[in-house]
Amino acid sequence: MNLSFFRDKEFFRAMLAIAVPVAFQQLITAGLNMIDVLMVGQLGETAVAALGLANQIFFLLILFLFGVTSGMSIFTAQFWGKGDTEHIHHVLGICLSVAVSVSLLFSLAATLIPERLMRFYTEDPEVIKLGKDYLRIVGMSYAMTAISISYISILRSITLVKLTVVVSVLALLLKTGVAYLLIFGIGGLPALGVRGAAIGTATGWTLEAALLIVLVYFLKTPLAANPLRLFQFDPAFLGKVLRTSMPAAANEVLWSFGITTYNAVYARIGTDAIAAVNINATIEELIFVLFVGLGNACSVMVGNKIGEGKKNVAFEYSRRFTILGVLSGLAGGIFVIFIRGTVISLYELSPSAIQNLRGLMLVFSLSIWMRVFNFMLFIGALRAGGDTRYAMFMELFSVWLIGVPSAFIGGFVLRLPVYGVYAMVLIEEAVKAIVIIRRFLSRKWIHDLVNATGDQEPASFSNPEPVP
Repeated sequence: MNLSFFRDKEFFRAMLAIAVPVAFQQLITAGLNMIDVLMVGQLGETAVAALGLANQIFFLLILFLFGVTSGMSIFTAQFWGKGDTEHIHHVLGICLSVAVSVSLLFSLAATLIPERLMRFYTEDPEVIKLGKDYLRIVGMSYAMTAISISYISILRSITLVKLTVVVSVLALLLKTGVAYLLIFGIGGLPALGVRGAAIGTATGWTLEAALLIVLVYFLKTPLAANPLRLFQFDPAFLGKVLRTSMPAAANEVLWSFGITTYNAVYARIGTDAIAAVNINATIEELIFVLFVGLGNACSVMVGNKIGEGKKNVAFEYSRRFTILGVLSGLAGGIFVIFIRGTVISLYELSPSAIQNLRGLMLVFSLSIWMRVFNFMLFIGALRAGGDTRYAMFMELFSVWLIGVPSAFIGGFVLRLPVYGVYAMVLIEEAVKAIVIIRRFLSRKWIHDLVNATGDQEPASFSNPEPVP
């Protein structure tokens, strides 16, 4: 393993300029989401379960939007490396069109049939009652969510990361403040419980979208184009963008449906099981703060280098990010093991829920490095290289032919505790890691999407350019 890149100051300077602000934003997001769960957790396990299951619908939407926007940002990063701002405007227009359209469908489902959606996950009448109230309120903000995520993704891919951090932190602070006041009825306000958390979430997303748009134009950023120009793209360009970006969206949808199926299995093990899963999920989100920052930096820097025509540098950068991610994942696993007792003490849980949470955190700690390895290669490298169809088929295979059957076997055949089912699900991560390393080393994933004139052939490396 060549670690000489640790002396490359230029690489680390560029990496930190993107990774640190993104990681900070994710830290605030994860921290405040954990506070939300802590606040709702004071209402009992049923409230925690309702919040977690209702948010599965939001989770599906977020993952689809992440797929769409990350697919679009493949083009944005490469166009930015090429210095082509006009096409970046058109990519933003396509991104907004797709993201908002889909979010409106989710919004209709969440507001019109929330009870039916909740019944997919649980038969507990109290969980369903609390969850449907949460869904109806949050569902009204889904379109604003789509606008926020679209702008944040494109701004990141053109390296305007600090702007997204400032806006997101302000929105998250407002969300948490409103939720606190309304969950517990502070200052003479009504104590709305789970509905108060929903109002806080909807308020935060709405403010974030409005503030992003205002600042994009007020600060005269490269995205401050005539709004009508954003949507004036020709059919050929639209088709080219969608052919690359929609497999990325499909990848996330397939993966998110798999994850939400896992949660349906966990919920049927018991309310104490899904409550423990939801708490563990907040820890996962908190720990993955660093890795999301690294993954975003990898995607942007690799995409920029491909747009500049420096394919060898792009490969080397992705190798470096993968090594950094795995080393950090091992350290993160040790940290999780040490904080298990502290985390458990923060919640009002039954003995069975405590046992489940302790087991889940142990399994998570032992698997972090492998999940980060896959994240860096799938999201950081392959997606930046435009290899979205391969990633989609790999996700389809690993989740639906390995992960979901493992969850059903563990939960309903072997009757394992929830942490045992969680461990079985991770078999798909192991298989994925073995397959993806072959694809990565082949370099067939590197596609120059903005300089090619025809169908892109696998990159040739017979005349490599020097790597900084």
